Amino acid sequence: MKLIPMDDRDGFIWFDGKLLPWREAKIHVLSHGLHYGSSVFEGERCYNGQVFKLTEHSQRLIKSAEILGFKIPYTVAEIDAATKQVVLAQQLKDCYVRPVAWRGSEMLGVSAPHSKVHLAIAVWVWASYFTPETKAKGVRLTLAAWRRPAPDTAPTVSKAAGLYMIATLSKEKAESQGFADALMLDYRGLVAEATGANVFFCINGELHTPTPDCFLDGITRRTIIDLARNRGIKVVERFIHPDEITKAQEMFLTGTAAEITPVAELVMPSKTHNFSVGAITRTMMDDYSRLVRQQPLLSSASVA
Repeated sequence: MKLIPMDDRDGFIWFDGKLLPWREAKIHVLSHGLHYGSSVFEGERCYNGQVFKLTEHSQRLIKSAEILGFKIPYTVAEIDAATKQVVLAQQLKDCYVRPVAWRGSEMLGVSAPHSKVHLAIAVWVWASYFTPETKAKGVRLTLAAWRRPAPDTAPTVSKAAGLYMIATLSKEKAESQGFADALMLDYRGLVAEATGANVFFCINGELHTPTPDCFLDGITRRTIIDLARNRGIKVVERFIHPDEITKAQEMFLTGTAAEITPVAELVMPSKTHNFSVGAITRTMMDDYSRLVRQQPLLSSASVA
């Protein structure tokens, strides 16, 4: 399959207050965000012309920047409006949305408080991480060598670009070994998340998910918790030790890019865990799909 470079596409990108032709949206090589990681971003999806939970994403983008010590020069309402503008300009109904904010090239050093803060928003067609066929049978995961850092060693609440380097290393290694992704533990050795998605386990009819105290509390994650509770499914947010995974009958990932993706196999150093794409997983997949496409949910009386 021929790759289409991200810098050589048609259309428009919203950049610092205006729409620019896609190929003209450029920054200088000595931008602070490139050298020192002063960059935050969001991952959003547009379904049937509507960006799912747009305002929540815009709010988190601003908060992420504040945690890294810089202020995005636009309000939540302005970011929402800019997102809608570029989606309309691209004439896309179903697409991926990527807002990104960073410190520019005015100062280059560890400290750069007077660098200009930029904001860009791009949208393009990007299907789910995994194909429908892959989701139907579930993906295979391995264990990442890298761990999520402690909250007093990194700004773990922020969706900061720099925090994803260990995710890149982990996912690329997993893919080179024939896996779809990797499960990351945290600094304590507890279950954290996949490289770009949160994780849920179905244990005896309940959903268990790790407490997000050192990794991102995903918007999709919170959506699934609400959907499950609306169906009367008990959701338990807690610390999960890797040894407890053997209790789970089902496992799935959640995230804007991954949406809801079942896991069929998790290969750990001491044990291989196998899971079914069971009733709760299928119900959450269906409910989420209906919600984002603004379709009525099916009966909440029982899990299909």
